[in-house]
Amino acid sequence: MKDIVLFFCFLLFLLSLLRETNAVSQEKNNGVYIVYMGAADSSNDGSKNQQAELMSSLIKRKKDAVVHSYNNGFSGFAARLSEAEAKSIAQKPGVISVFPDPILQLHTTRSWDFLQYQTEVESSSAPISGSDNASPKGVDTIIGILDTGIWPESESFSDNDMSEVPSKWKGTCMESHDSISFKCNKKLVGARFYDDSDEDGVRPSGSARDDNGHGTHVASTAAGSLISGASYYGLASGTAKGGSPGSRIAMYRVCTADGCHGSAIMKAFDDAIADGVDVLSLSLGSSSGLEVEFSRDPIAIGAFHAVEKGILVSCSAGNDGPGPATVVNVAPWILTVAATTIDRDFETDIVLGGNKLIKGGGISLGNLTRSPVYPLISGDLAKSSNNVVMEKGARYCYPNSLDETKVKGKIVLCDNRDGYFSLTEKLTEVKKKGGIGFILIDDNARTVAPKFNSFPAAVVTEKDSNEILSYINSTKKPVASVLPTVTIANYKPAPLVAYFSSRGPTYNTHNLLKPDITAPGVAILAAWPGNDTTEAVAGQALPLYNIISGTSMSCPHVSGIAALVKAQNPSWSPSAIRSAIMTSALQTNNLKAPITTVSGSVATPYDIGAGEASPSLALNPGLVYETNTADYLQYLCSVGYDKSKIKLISNTVPDDFSCPTNSSSESVSQMNYPSIAVSNIKENEIKKVTRTVTNVGQEDATYTASIKAPVGLEVQVTPNKLVFTNNSKKLSYEMSFKASSKPKEDLFGSITWTNGKYKVRSPFVVSTNSQGEHSKTADRRSN
Repeated sequence: MKDIVLFFCFLLFLLSLLRETNAVSQEKNNGVYIVYMGAADSSNDGSKNQQAELMSSLIKRKKDAVVHSYNNGFSGFAARLSEAEAKSIAQKPGVISVFPDPILQLHTTRSWDFLQYQTEVESSSAPISGSDNASPKGVDTIIGILDTGIWPESESFSDNDMSEVPSKWKGTCMESHDSISFKCNKKLVGARFYDDSDEDGVRPSGSARDDNGHGTHVASTAAGSLISGASYYGLASGTAKGGSPGSRIAMYRVCTADGCHGSAIMKAFDDAIADGVDVLSLSLGSSSGLEVEFSRDPIAIGAFHAVEKGILVSCSAGNDGPGPATVVNVAPWILTVAATTIDRDFETDIVLGGNKLIKGGGISLGNLTRSPVYPLISGDLAKSSNNVVMEKGARYCYPNSLDETKVKGKIVLCDNRDGYFSLTEKLTEVKKKGGIGFILIDDNARTVAPKFNSFPAAVVTEKDSNEILSYINSTKKPVASVLPTVTIANYKPAPLVAYFSSRGPTYNTHNLLKPDITAPGVAILAAWPGNDTTEAVAGQALPLYNIISGTSMSCPHVSGIAALVKAQNPSWSPSAIRSAIMTSALQTNNLKAPITTVSGSVATPYDIGAGEASPSLALNPGLVYETNTADYLQYLCSVGYDKSKIKLISNTVPDDFSCPTNSSSESVSQMNYPSIAVSNIKENEIKKVTRTVTNVGQEDATYTASIKAPVGLEVQVTPNKLVFTNNSKKLSYEMSFKASSKPKEDLFGSITWTNGKYKVRSPFVVSTNSQGEHSKTADRRSN
């Protein structure tokens, strides 16, 4: 018993240490601090002089002190500073914040066909202008990708049949410092990288070339050219294409082996603003629980200034689900994207003795025979003789928990419901002890198709594992085989909310609903670097396309849709494009039932935001909600910034602007956002919000409201009809919410405006949580 207690104490210690390391890594830097000085105002010589003087004083001290300078979209710089210097600079005039350079992390074909099919299932009207064949294909829009780089030789980035690069592009294709030439073209119009010299002035050989794969995959998902016959060793075979195949790509490599430095991210934003991109896509961010306030958040800062310049910014919501309040990249000027599955499954069958078939999952290209002739054992029966190892540890196949003599030559069944060690560590233990096959019990992993390459392996649900265990325990010599993976198309139900997709509510206020939208992010096939041996199957050519999962994959889907909308409506603001994507989203699956989570519960706006993005419906939304800079400035008031700081942050602050004397989180509900969130509602109390919509459809149109409200919540809209004419393109309405009794949980519903042709839907959430409770959450996250 004592050994068991000691073993678990050791595990808890390891977990605690890992969490501490994760928290520290985000703040860890090599002495680099970011100095943020707000908007870059060409007319403000004083601001320019302050920045120049600060940088000059640092360079005099040490030639390579300044790492990056920010001059285009905003002002500031990143430099190597002592803690005392950082504190001193923070007190200088014109400086908004000084903070350690954080290290953020990556939020690691058929998906587009599925989105189009879902639109056709949902819509019973005539084909929508701009759908599929009539689509503008994103011609001449430029999508900037902040990621790990790109593999320029991939066919997905071919510029065949593309017109000349648009004149608005002002960027560059940086010369590589490595031995491999890097060339841009009419598709990949620009590439930058941000490898900086170290403290001794030594500059590493650098390039925008992708040595990870993530950036290549993301870029081709957003805007890859059409490539027929793409697959991962025959799996997911078909035509690979980006969401906006006519768009150009600009890659900004901000991530290296040790993560994505905030200083590089801010420099990429600053460059992209000057380069002339239309959309920025970031499949990276902080981990849940490590969020910081605006003036210390490189993504929120860069995105704010990009949006001010008319650039839509799309970001991944994070992979820390399914727990509540795990969503990141939640600033209201960011389009935050959750992840769902598509209608494709990768099935890896297990054959038991007597030819009993168990349908597993995962991607395995093993070469075991179909006949079940291989000995099968469960982890607990393969326990090491070491006294420190308990049976439970062996059941989960912990490192050093299995006995080689019991495992060698066998297929091993391992449980993965403990959460202490990774799938890879458990697989390694089986391989190390001579196992020839691996079966993992994990309901969540079954939905995301983990890859095992050429090793015979499968993932099964707990329900199916019970049948396997029953067979093992009732058979003297149990045998099995694991068959190679096959692709199952038209899988139902789909979409499902990915278990890893981070969930709302927003950690610092329940008055802003996040995520905004969801899109395919599970087992997505897209381009891959042509030199990666880690994803290769033994004896076969290196893969040019790969299958991976994450909100990293869902984000570029939405970035591609945004580029399509921008191409068709070049004068639209980022908020109008966001509104079009959100209000046209779908809430039903391919069974014509509500979208659910992988556990089977009906998805709420905390899971999917407004719903699943539709590339066709977003092109013609009918009405849009335009969120202007004044809304965002009021948001900054609500989180504690005063007028003087806000005037430094933005150079578009109206002269008569002021923060309300009682500005609070509740004022965020009044922001003209395409979704509605109300907090701190009490029994029989009425809460009201106002929204304004702009008609972008038929000139003379009458829209009628319909409300879907939960039991116990009375919702009214005034007026319930909006009549648009040539002289009345913007109209407002007011919604009131009244709870008949204090809700025991958050309540969800929606308001839909329709004129018979367009449906403009906004989700709403009503919460009983108070600002005090939110503050406690925020405090917990900043420590």
